Amino acid sequence: MAKRVNRTEKYKNLIERIKVCIEKGSYRFTEHALERKIQRSFTLPDVLYILKNGYHEKAKDVWDQQYKIWKYAIKGKTIDKIEGRIIVNLDKSGILIITIIRLNKGKK
Repeated sequence: MAKRVNRTEKYKNLIERIKVCIEKGSYRFTEHALERKIQRSFTLPDVLYILKNGYHEKAKDVWDQQYKIWKYAIKGKTIDKIEGRIIVNLDKSGILIITIIRLNKGKK
């Protein structure tokens, strides 16, 4: 019989919670996300714009068993119409930006 995983409950109203955290400046990047931001030609305003104006891709959310956290996927476009996906985690201190993915790879 498979062992049940004790997962914490997912955030409801995720985008609204993200907007509040951004307004308060309660966000931080992992080293990996900072590397990907540069590598994939995103600016801080690009990342924040996607997080505030994108949508929650619930099907792309992943439970990270090692850290016992949900990783949420937010998909959207920058002001310049660059499509991206931002993977984040939320906790009491704010947003942790885990990675940044550029979806329309051919366009810079």
